[in-house]
Amino acid sequence: MSASLEIDMKVAFHDLDPLQIVWHGNYLKYFDVARFALFASVGIDLYQYMLTKKYVFPVTRSAVKHIMPLRAFDEFVCRAAVTEAQYKIAMKFEIRKKDAERTICARGTSEQLAVRFPEMEMEFAIPDDIRIALGF
Repeated sequence: MSASLEIDMKVAFHDLDPLQIVWHGNYLKYFDVARFALFASVGIDLYQYMLTKKYVFPVTRSAVKHIMPLRAFDEFVCRAAVTEAQYKIAMKFEIRKKDAERTICARGTSEQLAVRFPEMEMEFAIPDDIRIALGF
């Protein structure tokens, strides 16, 4: 079964734009918080992995569909789920308010590749230990 995780979050005042809604770029930040929590939940520390195994996993593609804006101090859940971990790490994300309706605010996707560090040479497969930890 592929890895997934939900994390509770709350909108900070400094995440708002002049319209008093969450600035669109902050949704990617929320996805990143969920991504790193998911990696940690399966025992992966990407920084330590870079230092010891000499691989980095840069995000090479991302997309966000904004559905309903988050506002100041809204409480929400960000869900991250791995959808592929063979040749790239693909994830999907969903942000829902913690209201009675569990209103969907945004959905997104991302892709990460394995890159040798410091050479910055792309690999054509995700290392086995990462793939297995992510459920693939």
